Amino acid sequence: MKPSIQSLAQILAAPWISVFFGFLLVCPIQGAEEPRVLPVWPGTVPGDYGRIGPERVRAPSEAPTKNAKWITNVTKPTITIFRPAKDKDTGAAILICPGGGYWNLAWDLEGEEVAAWLNTVGVTGVVLKYRVPRRPGQPEPLPAPGPLLDAQRAVSLLRSRAEEWGIDPNRIGILGFSAGGHLAVAAATHFDQRAYEPIDEIDTVSCRPAFAVAIYPGYLIEQHPAGVETNKSVLAPYIRIPKETPPIFLVHANDDAMAGSENSVVMYLALKRATVAAELHIYAQGGHGFGVRQSSLPCSTWTDRCVTWLQKQAFLGTNAEPK
Repeated sequence: MKPSIQSLAQILAAPWISVFFGFLLVCPIQGAEEPRVLPVWPGTVPGDYGRIGPERVRAPSEAPTKNAKWITNVTKPTITIFRPAKDKDTGAAILICPGGGYWNLAWDLEGEEVAAWLNTVGVTGVVLKYRVPRRPGQPEPLPAPGPLLDAQRAVSLLRSRAEEWGIDPNRIGILGFSAGGHLAVAAATHFDQRAYEPIDEIDTVSCRPAFAVAIYPGYLIEQHPAGVETNKSVLAPYIRIPKETPPIFLVHANDDAMAGSENSVVMYLALKRATVAAELHIYAQGGHGFGVRQSSLPCSTWTDRCVTWLQKQAFLGTNAEPK
């Protein structure tokens, strides 16, 4: 899903003090380590195909919006690890999935800035650069299949290196925005079905995230044609909720014209029926693509609600012994 022009206008209309706060948010956290970038796959990327040009940042003239750094043509998925200051480190880590309709990645708006926020609450933020754009023959009304492989592998990779990186393997979650929100839900509900054949010891480590956070997710209800959500009261048939699905936190704005709030509402109701712990926040205004940037709108407080939820779920405690 791509942030709308309306959303951009709302961001630009925020008071100057909000812009100043946003500047502070994206600045490196004093005392934190320099981010480390690692490949998700050791060699050939499983399930990938097609001739994709070199990875690049979209020029302003072709970018979906002007308020984000849009990356496309990703053929070598990576994780970028942003560690909090040692005196704040809780031992928790969250894999971050930027949005972009499975065509692009809003790298700063829904990636680096999110990691900076997580660092302020003592969480290691790990930004996943998953494969985009859609490969030839992958229909737009459906979520692209390749990114799920990247997300599953990234969770297993994080857990396999948890001791080395000072992360509690039982407190590794996943968070995503828009299409990345769908990806977070998909990873949380497909942990029992790895989407690729194991290639090494890392793939013997669980890919189940301890929790998932989905912010204005799309693709949870069907689209016919692309961009036109149909039967808004029914979960898309490709969504599954297996036993032991982890807790899920959902956020949406009621005036989202890109991915209707029904995506989160219908998902929440399905989780409730499946007796999965879930929390849902629907804000009256906010549109699509507000990320973690502060504004005068209540939707910008979702980060506070999320931290409280994580605390109540005991995911932000001190380092705990692995189970």
